[in-house]
Order: sequence, then C-alpha cells, then structure tokens
Amino acid sequence: MPESVPESGHRAATPAAPGERRSIRRVVGASLVGTTIEWYDFFLYGSAAALVFNTLFFPESDPLTGTLLAFTTYAIGFLARPLGGLVFGHFGDRTGRKRLLVISLLLMGGSTFLIGLLPTHAQIGAAAPVLLTLLRLVQGFALGGEWGGAVLIVAEHGDRGRRGFWASWPQAGAPGGNLLATAVLAVMAGTLSDSAFESWGWRVPFLLSGILVGIGLWIRLAVSESPVYREAEARARASARTERPPALEVLRHQWREVLVAMGARMGENVGYYVITAFVLVFAENQTDLPRGSVLNAVLIGSAVHFVTIPLWGAASDRFGRRPVYLTGALGIAVWAWPFFGLVATGGFGATTLAVTVGLVLHGAMYGPQAAFFSELFGTRVRYSGASIGYQLASILAGGIAPLVATALLGATGSAVPVAVYVGAAGLISAVAVRLARETRGTDLDFEADGAGAHPAPAGLVKPRAHGDGALPVGD
Repeated sequence: MPESVPESGHRAATPAAPGERRSIRRVVGASLVGTTIEWYDFFLYGSAAALVFNTLFFPESDPLTGTLLAFTTYAIGFLARPLGGLVFGHFGDRTGRKRLLVISLLLMGGSTFLIGLLPTHAQIGAAAPVLLTLLRLVQGFALGGEWGGAVLIVAEHGDRGRRGFWASWPQAGAPGGNLLATAVLAVMAGTLSDSAFESWGWRVPFLLSGILVGIGLWIRLAVSESPVYREAEARARASARTERPPALEVLRHQWREVLVAMGARMGENVGYYVITAFVLVFAENQTDLPRGSVLNAVLIGSAVHFVTIPLWGAASDRFGRRPVYLTGALGIAVWAWPFFGLVATGGFGATTLAVTVGLVLHGAMYGPQAAFFSELFGTRVRYSGASIGYQLASILAGGIAPLVATALLGATGSAVPVAVYVGAAGLISAVAVRLARETRGTDLDFEADGAGAHPAPAGLVKPRAHGDGALPVGD
C-alpha cells in the first residue's frame, strides 16, 4: 500500500468527487498521448540534425562542422523553452492548465509539419537554415509550455499517496516520443537508399506530425481542469487580493526551489541528450556501426525507458523522491565511463546495452521529477515555478549537451572529456537533490506566500494499521 501523510497540522485538500477519481486514468492518458506527440516532434529534429541536416542545410561545411551547425540550430530550440515556460506558466497559473495544453500542441505540431515542407539549401540558399531556425524556435517555445501543464494537470488530479506513479506517466511521453521518432526514422532509413532518404524520405516523419496532432487534440479536449487549481482560483477570487505576476511571485517567495529544480535537471538533461542524440554522432565518427543499427539501439533503449519510468515514479511514492532521484544522478555520473567504452567497440549488442542501462538510470531521475517539482511550488505559481526551473536548466544542460559533446570529441578525438562532462552534470544534480527537502506526500493545496493549506511536514511516513492516517518515522 502506498504510504500516506500526516493529516494533523494542516488542512487537507478537498477530496475529489467520485467522477474525478475515475477520471484520473483519462487525464493520465490524455497527458501521455499529448507529451508523446510533442516529444516526437522535438526529438525528430534532434535525430535529423545528427543524420541529414548537416548536408541538407549546411552543405558548404565539412561533415563534423556541418553537424556542429545543425546541433546549434537544435540548441536554439532550447533557448526558446524558458520564454515558453514564462508565457505558458503565466497564463496557466491565471486561466488554468487545460487550454494552454491545447495551444502548445497546435504550435508544436504546426511547426514540425512545416519543417517537413522546407526547401533545402540547394533550393533556396541561405534562407533554408534561417527558416529552419525560426521553426525550431517555435518548437522550443511550445515545448517550454507543454511540460509544466502536462505534469501538473495529472499531479493535481491524482491522490498524493500515488502521485509519483501517476505524474510519471506524462514523463514517459519523452521516451515514447523518442521511440516513435526513432522508429519512423529507422524504418525510412532501412527501406530507402541513402540518396532517397536525403532527398525526400526524411520529410515523411515530419509530415506525419499533422495526423498525430489531430489525434492528440481530440483526446486533450475531453480532459477536465485540475480540481486543485479550481479551488485555488476560487480562493483567490474570494480574497480579492491583488496578485502579482506568477513569475515574480515565485522568484520572490520560492527562488530556492527554482534553484533546486535547475540543479536537479543538470545530470538528467545532459545525460539524456548525450545518450540519445550525441551517440549517433559518436558511433558514426568512431565506429563502423551502420546508422540503422545505432537507431535500433536507441529504439530498444527507449522502449525499456518507457516501461521503467512509471516504476521509478512508484518507487518514489514508497521510498521518497530524494533517494530515488539520487540513485539516478549518481548512477549516470558513473555509467558515463563504461557507456563510451561499450559504444566504441562498434558492436550492436554493446551499444544497445550502453544506451539501455543509461536510460534506465536516467529514468530514476525523470520518473519522480514530475511529482517532485510539482510539490515544490504553491498552486497559484506552480505552473510558472516548475516551468522556470525546468526550462532554464534546459538551456544550460540538454540544449548545449550534443553541441558541447561534439565539440569535445572534435577537439580531442576522445570520449574521455565527454564522460567527464556527463559525470560532472550528474554530481551537480546529486548535490541539488541532497540539499532539497523531501516532498513526498506534500498536500498540493497551498500557496507560495502561505495562503491556503500548507505542505505536509517533510519526512518519511508509514501508514497506520488500518490505513486511516499516518505516523512520521523520521527525516
């Protein structure tokens, strides 16, 4: 039985109505489908940047420099994510989570579809990479708003005893999207000649986004607004207080939590993009392993990753967010060393093992992350706070990770500096999480400035014999 929290000392959130309790699976399904589609769009760009964008949009450069330029446009998408987090966070905290999720899906799907229609450098010259960059900015802006809304609407619908498990499902949309993007690219690369793939085959996965977005919208429009948000909105109207912009409010009252979220993201984000995106560049430049084999290795690893993320989320409900997150942060810091050694062998089995173990360790951070970040921030600033911490770290971590890794490899010809880079990022996350408070079991119905209910006292708890409450058992 999942562990519960003490009821004494704070006001519990109003219990969800029976219909709302039954709707949690529908909410989870809608968030998972939506995040899978949006991450499909985002990751598709990263894979294409590693495989074909260097020659199609930057043909006047040598292959490695062209890849660096392609990854630069890839990184630009991350620069737009904090802006998306601020804008979507502001309106998500002011008007609700649901409508912003619909807008983010439309923006992401539309920009991805247009990338599939872009003329190349050979057709329109320098305008091609400019247009590619602009569409990548729209992708980043949309994804910056997507994550916060998707995980919060699940976290705020579910019960706190299983919040880690339920909120981890939207997180599984990341490997789900990567799985889908890699699978489609692998099929296209495996069934077409290199010339056909570079001529038109790469466009097909981008154009498929139009169909996927239609499916995602149909599912998301059926989801109800978060009950926790509705209660907080009602309190705000009743109090008639003048509310500051959520971003200013969270930076005034909860700036420490923003720093914790940013630090916790470093190892998770750097590790993920090195394992799934840079591995394509490393294998192509350092081994004779065919492109399709590397994609298949990422495909298998993503499938395992998808399954294990909810398991790690459930583990955080039982053991706490911090212990599970620390397992992943320290694990990824250590695994960076054997990872490159295994890929360098040029064997498909060794590469698959390297990617799969790396992604399982990543899941130990990514699984609890949604509940952990949701529990750090008050209701009326939660969308903004979680998005700011999450997306600012994306610039410093995942946004430049393939670029930094490719530059280190090009400068030294060795993977050792890249392993040091990943290891250092993992240690930063471990320190940030170790300094954070344990949030498991926190009542989400509280405000950053102390209005409304307050978080449950930090500490691990265990259920009473009949499940009617809990007793704290230590920090």
